[in-house]
Amino acid sequence: MRAALLQITSSDSPTENLETIQGMIAEAVANGAGFVLTPEVSNCVSLSRAHQQEVLQHEEDDASLRALCMSAAEHGIWLSLGSFGVKTHDDDGRFANRQFLISPQGEITARYDKIHMFDVEVTPEETFRESDGYRPGTRAVLAETPFGALGLTICYDLRFGHLHRALAQAGAEILIAPAAFSPVTGAAHWHALLQARAIETGCYVLAAAQTGCHKTSRGAVRKTYGHSLIVAPWGEILSDAGEAPGISYVDLDRKKVAEARRRVPSLTHDREFDGP
Repeated sequence: MRAALLQITSSDSPTENLETIQGMIAEAVANGAGFVLTPEVSNCVSLSRAHQQEVLQHEEDDASLRALCMSAAEHGIWLSLGSFGVKTHDDDGRFANRQFLISPQGEITARYDKIHMFDVEVTPEETFRESDGYRPGTRAVLAETPFGALGLTICYDLRFGHLHRALAQAGAEILIAPAAFSPVTGAAHWHALLQARAIETGCYVLAAAQTGCHKTSRGAVRKTYGHSLIVAPWGEILSDAGEAPGISYVDLDRKKVAEARRRVPSLTHDREFDGP
């Protein structure tokens, strides 16, 4: 299976972002991709909760989601929407940061709500409180496809190795890690974290990323790190997209997963131990 990772600079307009994604899907398919992956918050990058309330929709009402289900069916591909911000029916009014896996028939076959919220002060000027606007998910998700079992994660989840280990021990062969990473933490940790997750699990790691300067209709500017990364099960980086928008490709080979796990079968070597 040829996978294509879309590296994009989403705006805060779901309509504009839909057009960008559809065009890149068509290009990826023309280059032989049967599995296309988008970054985190593909439908809207915004620092304004008020704007998000205006433009985000409940899943069942989301026109962009419906259109991309149709695109998957039209092209006959698997499509991972790294995440969409969607409204929920929770009483507190917070959104969900939700990943969708769409089949070649245009059906949503798996959903994953980001578990770990990015509540950090990277620098005094760069502070995030994701949990103010998004409520965390509570369930890890493994999705079966004809080309391998997928473990679904999103961005900040990358720092929690136990989640990825649990997914791999449950059968995941490919870890999906879409992101909108901070340039500061990206430069320091992005490559090392993605390689570590691959090495620890013997999985492919596919990390489609947002990149560049995201200008919004309300004047706020957010920057993201880019560098969509494809990491092999043995830990070597197969592709680094750099900072420009574009598409990265990899031909997935399940034999590489089996080989890495045969050489170092650490997923089967857990031992109980006393606490510190």
